[in-house]
Amino acid sequence: MIEDKARELGRLIGQSNEYQTVRRTSDALNDDKETVALLQKMEQLRANAQRMLQRGERPTEDMERELDTLLGQIQSRTSYQRLLVAQENFDKTMGRVNDWILEGIEKGATSSIITLG
Repeated sequence: MIEDKARELGRLIGQSNEYQTVRRTSDALNDDKETVALLQKMEQLRANAQRMLQRGERPTEDMERELDTLLGQIQSRTSYQRLLVAQENFDKTMGRVNDWILEGIEKGATSSIITLG
């Protein structure tokens, strides 16, 4: 029964406006080749800097400047901003869902009536 309820909750979340907006904005970002290229370049640079740190080396100032520049360019992109807003709204929704689940757990734990159907 819990599995069925969880699947139903997942289905409802997947149909929510907040989730659908995240999907649409994510797809739009993926279609924005310039932003994707910037993200890939930033990720590669970040990975290189991480490897340097793991070897006990410090990333160069040029690397840090380039990362800052790339981050600024990415953050100014409309497709990226839309995805961030959509993700934040979805995260708020999921926070409320988790609160409601916790509320239900607390009520269920104190209830003397057992319902399994």
